[in-house]
Amino acid sequence: MTELKKAAAGAKAEPPARSVRVVVLALMIAMLLAMLDNLIVGTAMPTIVGDLGGLEHLSWVVTAYTLATAASTPIWGKLGDMYGRKSIFLTSIVIFLIGSVLSGMSQDMGQLIGFRAIQGLGAGGLMVGVMAIIGDLVPPRERGKYQGMMAGVMAIAMIGGPLVGGTITDHLGWRWSFYINLPLGALALAMVTAVLHLPRKERTKAKVDYLGAALLTVGITAIVLVTTWGGTEYAWGSAVIMELIALGVASLVGFVFVETKAAEPIVPLHIFRNRNFTLMSVVGFMAGFVMFGAVLFLPLFQQSVQGASATNSGLLLLPMLLAMMIVSLVAGRITTSTGKYKVFPIVGSVLMVAGLFLLAAMDTGTTRLTSGLYMAVLGAGMGFLMQITMLVAQNSVELKDMGVASSTTTLFRTLGSSFGVAIMGALFTGRVQDEMMARGGGGATERSAQLDAASLAKLPVPVREAYEYAVASGTHIAFLVGGSVAVLALVAALFVKEVPLRGSAKPEAAASDADGTAPTGLAAAKQSQNA
Repeated sequence: MTELKKAAAGAKAEPPARSVRVVVLALMIAMLLAMLDNLIVGTAMPTIVGDLGGLEHLSWVVTAYTLATAASTPIWGKLGDMYGRKSIFLTSIVIFLIGSVLSGMSQDMGQLIGFRAIQGLGAGGLMVGVMAIIGDLVPPRERGKYQGMMAGVMAIAMIGGPLVGGTITDHLGWRWSFYINLPLGALALAMVTAVLHLPRKERTKAKVDYLGAALLTVGITAIVLVTTWGGTEYAWGSAVIMELIALGVASLVGFVFVETKAAEPIVPLHIFRNRNFTLMSVVGFMAGFVMFGAVLFLPLFQQSVQGASATNSGLLLLPMLLAMMIVSLVAGRITTSTGKYKVFPIVGSVLMVAGLFLLAAMDTGTTRLTSGLYMAVLGAGMGFLMQITMLVAQNSVELKDMGVASSTTTLFRTLGSSFGVAIMGALFTGRVQDEMMARGGGGATERSAQLDAASLAKLPVPVREAYEYAVASGTHIAFLVGGSVAVLALVAALFVKEVPLRGSAKPEAAASDADGTAPTGLAAAKQSQNA
């Protein structure tokens, strides 16, 4: 009877659906912080270099942020599982904002690189925190309702980021491309603090797996540096790249060994015993590989070959992003109403493969309308995949592992994007340079295979036409490789098993306590009555 009263009290304490929507809105603002930052800063980089100097260190402004984000992602997820998600999530926001302020105050390129690393450290916890908290608040069956919201935030960031970055840089100065994070971050902090109420997590007595965290950090850092430097700073066969590969492999092998012995492993290896979780990690890796490659090369193709303005580069992706947002919303609604999801990774992978091969067929005569339709096909495929992968991955683990499941899936997607940009970029650059040399225009791309609009306009007509053909050819090979990689996602999706989603139409019926082992509220009351 006592347990029944406790359960009933828990039922009263559960937040209504409206409160959940307010919390999700606050989480989306935090998610927007992480997504907007690189896009805004990327637009401001020429001005930053002009003010601070240090052109030779330019790439490190992005690399330091990426490295810190990727390396810290699994650690944030595990800390949330161990010590409670709300406090860890708020900490990540504060660190991100501190990094933003310091970056805006930088007096030289060295300071900016260091402060960007601090910013990236906080950013690693933002995405993971959002996904894990939603996983705690909303049962998988209900989570589809919020997929469109997440896809919408992504679309807003990709379209608005470059435009906002350009406007801020032109009118307020480059330092405000970092300070703009402060009002958004303060709003997210206030809303999350006020409206997010999670069951109190008892502090675990187990120690943080510092050795595992160190080995994982070294391994991820080595991988990201290989994909960032390979073919650009250093030749793929150079000693530096080979040493980084060896260091990365050794660190990750050591990490796996340590995780089998750790009391509280950073990444519990048992989650990979679940077939669906492993398959969704593979699909997420491939989706990241393809998506970020597309975001890089589609605007380049439209600017260089189709003569579009660079200032509208975000708008050029609108067909892909709108399709992704609409399809994600529809797929989420269907998942919520039916509880079925296996068809979505399969259909999404098919559309992704089809879209990439269609994009690979573009040439100098392809119109903007045609390329827009091709992008819409790819965007529809991505819409079926981007949130479903996280949903299935979270549904495949116990609630106590929600944080590491979210962070591991996010990490695989991040690593996929690094590999995608590196591999597709290397193939693109090589093909452009080869075609230019074959057509007698090699001097135009002696230093870079990617010319900006101003440089392109200065080229003689024959050389410019040769460059347009070369870019079309480079885009062809890049998307051809992307399509081939996407086939692997389709194969993985075919083996996904349809496992019923936890929860029901009412969130309270699927609520769980702090460690995810026992139901609370109305669900607990019903179980107590049945007992």
